[in-house]
Amino acid sequence: MLSGSTLTTQERLHLALSVLSDKKAEKIVVLDLRPLAYNLCDYFVIATAESDRQAQAIADALLMRLKEREGQAMGYRLEGYEVGQWILLDMGDIVVHVQQPAARDYYRLEELWEDAVATSYA
Repeated sequence: MLSGSTLTTQERLHLALSVLSDKKAEKIVVLDLRPLAYNLCDYFVIATAESDRQAQAIADALLMRLKEREGQAMGYRLEGYEVGQWILLDMGDIVVHVQQPAARDYYRLEELWEDAVATSYA
């Protein structure tokens, strides 16, 4: 695909999962929110990073790959990068949550969204 073209939701999801795997994220889970008619996005991707540096490296790599594929005009939002306990990347149709173990255990997003269809990847 040429740089600057918009990815489909499935292509963006595949790219996110590829980056998470490449950067050794653990416990990767995709929550399909479409059956719930959730208005803000179609998928949550949740993954565990063992340190703030790993979480930041994952976010950096994901943003770099998205920029390579989609170009400069991305309007994605990144939250929590400075601390790295829970980094959230809002890509519109997909929201990626990279959490350290304590944050993931505390917030238990999979339980909050237990009605979503969950698929584990690692």
